[in-house]
Amino acid sequence: MSEQLRRRSVTISGHRTSVSLEDPFWEQLKGIAAERNLSIANVVAEVDKGRQSNLSSALRVFVLKELLKRQTTMPLNS
Repeated sequence: MSEQLRRRSVTISGHRTSVSLEDPFWEQLKGIAAERNLSIANVVAEVDKGRQSNLSSALRVFVLKELLKRQTTMPLNS
């Protein structure tokens, strides 16, 4: 399965930049932002502050970690 990259522009610290991610990552990022009552741009800026790789890769890792946190905190059905 091959997902196409979707490029979106975000403003980080007053500078516009474009970020390319697959749609499932954009959707999860949107959900994370909504849960935190933040804009997507604010979440991207938070990730940007601590990243050590390119921004798109850092965002994918961030989304993956958030999903894994949710999975480990979900109660198991008996």
